[in-house]
Amino acid sequence: MRSILEGLDPALVTLALDGPVAYRDQYELIYRHTAERPNDTWQADHTELDILITDASGRPERPWLTTIIDDCSRAICGYMVFTGAPSAMNTALVLRQAIWRKDDPAWAMCGIPDVLHVDHGSDFTSHHLEYTVVALKIRIVYSTIARPQGRGKIERFFGTLNTELLSILPGYTGGPEKKPTPSMDLPALDQAIGDFISAYNERPHREINASPKSAWTGQGWLPRMPETLAELDGLLLTVPKHRTVRRDGIHFQGQRYLSPTLAPLVGKPVTIRYDPRDISEIRVYERDTLICVAVDQTNPNQRLSLREVESARRAHRRQLRKDINERIPRIAHRKEPKHINEPSRRRSKLRTYEEDE
Repeated sequence: MRSILEGLDPALVTLALDGPVAYRDQYELIYRHTAERPNDTWQADHTELDILITDASGRPERPWLTTIIDDCSRAICGYMVFTGAPSAMNTALVLRQAIWRKDDPAWAMCGIPDVLHVDHGSDFTSHHLEYTVVALKIRIVYSTIARPQGRGKIERFFGTLNTELLSILPGYTGGPEKKPTPSMDLPALDQAIGDFISAYNERPHREINASPKSAWTGQGWLPRMPETLAELDGLLLTVPKHRTVRRDGIHFQGQRYLSPTLAPLVGKPVTIRYDPRDISEIRVYERDTLICVAVDQTNPNQRLSLREVESARRAHRRQLRKDINERIPRIAHRKEPKHINEPSRRRSKLRTYEEDE
């Protein structure tokens, strides 16, 4: 009997005992597609990082990373580190960073891809992203559900990031320490990942025998770009918010934004768009036309994210509730005297006499 079992095809045994998923992962042939030129295909994906950081309240939190990688050169074109679940907003912001020219001249990757390869996450299947890719003439391709092999290049980058960077940072959850103590905040982690990506794009990649940056640059070529950054912002930035211009500016998220260009628009409705990572300024539109960029008058030179503003507002409300509760007069509870129950007197039995019998 044993000899019969040993003579069976291992693939057949795996299919019979472990099911089609295990058989597929072990024995099915994988076709590894590679784009023929830069910006032909981009891959985008999220991963929850194996590290704990401290949030605005000092509590430990596990962040996420969204990355866009060029299929041909393996160059990282854009990324974003954030807390909270992935959303269409975060995806749009990463696309904005990947497509537009970077402030760092060494980070040359930019342009509009022909194909964007994504998974079936709700943010990638949103109407906002669908509208954006149509407007930018990008063909979106969804990978097969539960088949990470379709996004192998970006999955391998996540593994490299985990082993080479996160494993040496404080708060790493994949080490021997069961409950690591976080000491980094979100900006510090963002800076560390940004530095790692800069080095990653410059160092040789063993599969292409060149650095991702040199493979993307090649002999020199012109990527397909949007006409202006304002056009790109109009497509990628968050769902528009409607406001009315007041005499002291535009009020949004408890902040006040002002620009001299708003003078003839006092009392009129406008549409604003903003970058959640930096709400020190907002873009003001009237009838889909960019009017101006209004600046926060309270913190004009300070970069504040929407999440930081909301966290500060919640902390302020909690402090106010605490102050109110402390000011409420408390009624002292008076202890009532305990009544000592006297033992009831036993009734004497009625005596009987001989005459009563």
